[in-house]
Amino acid sequence: MNVLVTGGAGYIGAHCCQELARRGFHPVVYDNLATGHREHVRWGEFFEGDIGDAAGLNEVCSRFRITAVMHFAAFIEVGESVANPLKYYANNVTGSLQLIRAMVRHGIRHIVFSSSAAVYGNPHHVPIDEEHPTRPLSPYGRTKLMVEHILADCESAYGLRWMALRYFNAAGADPAAQIGEWHNPESHLIPRILDAAGNGERPVQVYGTDYPTPDGSCIRDYIHVADLARAHVLALERLLAGNDGGAFNLGQGRGYSVLEVIRQARRITGKPLSIQTGPRRPGDPPVLIASNRKAQDRLGWAPEQSRLEDIIASAWKWHCKMKEAVHGARHTAQGQAE
Repeated sequence: MNVLVTGGAGYIGAHCCQELARRGFHPVVYDNLATGHREHVRWGEFFEGDIGDAAGLNEVCSRFRITAVMHFAAFIEVGESVANPLKYYANNVTGSLQLIRAMVRHGIRHIVFSSSAAVYGNPHHVPIDEEHPTRPLSPYGRTKLMVEHILADCESAYGLRWMALRYFNAAGADPAAQIGEWHNPESHLIPRILDAAGNGERPVQVYGTDYPTPDGSCIRDYIHVADLARAHVLALERLLAGNDGGAFNLGQGRGYSVLEVIRQARRITGKPLSIQTGPRRPGDPPVLIASNRKAQDRLGWAPEQSRLEDIIASAWKWHCKMKEAVHGARHTAQGQAE
């Protein structure tokens, strides 16, 4: 079965392609490489294209006889979405509309959508379940919620079958270090910490140490990317088997503070890791923890690799591999120049 994976050259999309291939599916990556990496397309076919391009979507759906979709093609930076909301609405919402139109046109009825815990906004209670009010604080979060509403409307109108997976903090890397997190610039906590560990001098910036938490820093729910990938494939299999869709949280169900993450990274990397404290960032809630009960009950899914030490160890292995590759490339370039 050919599964179209939009954004499949990106961090989570690439890991999902790996899991799809393991489970007997054939991934077809559709990515414009604006933020993805061609090197991450290691499973299935690659078609370079933009989700805003109706002709490109029609071509890939026809050429590969696509039967289902996993949709990851989105801009994801919350701060950038506040500064440049039109960029986010154009790609995340209008691009998704083009994709859904192509699905309807080609009779493709199943889609797993990469959503986000950003749809909830400031939590009224933790852990956060799927019945929690959805009041996103950023254009990014609003684009994700809008697409969920569009999918629900298209289910009623066109018989589209969908699941929206709302992740909390995706982290970690493929345990074999074939693929991993590779953003430029990097804004996520764990790769920023590991980058500081690798450089040896740069301190880790901690935003806020006066929150009402045990150590004063924010608490977040981290979920290993391999666990996310497994959940996506389970969701697709459940949809194909005729089960109900809807929105599902994906998280570990427990939280770690920023300072806990730094302490664990010191232990795993063996690096001292200095910190630099600063004021709170606007809109950062003290605690975000998922309830994953619905995913456990309905998808038969539970985290297997999401202990904090496993997440950091896998990410550090990937980070060291990337650093060696960059060093090797520079050494080769110097030799050629000489």
